[in-house]
Amino acid sequence: MRYRKLDPDGDYVFGGQQADFYKDVPEAVGQAVLTRLRLLRGEWFLDITEGTPLEKIVGKYTGGTYDAAIRQRILGTQGVTALIAYSSSLDADARKLSVAATVTTQYGESVKIEATL
Repeated sequence: MRYRKLDPDGDYVFGGQQADFYKDVPEAVGQAVLTRLRLLRGEWFLDITEGTPLEKIVGKYTGGTYDAAIRQRILGTQGVTALIAYSSSLDADARKLSVAATVTTQYGESVKIEATL
């Protein structure tokens, strides 16, 4: 698995040639999970069915559905073999959902992912 690295602002890293990519390492899988969680359904013009289902995450009666939708999105990521730990925290006033997960990758090691949606 080859994945272009992101800088702390979430932009692609350029200028370092092969050093700008993760290749067959757990970090590549972790970044793939993070970018899959941040992609919302309908955002990608080539496939509007791809993405995290926002309708299952935000709303008045989604308390029982968003964890299942996010777990499914994580487990559906290429390179993820198991979801070891998962937690989420909803801040309704700030309208933010924080997710922390630890996954085992096909490269043997586990990697921790933290995202705010």
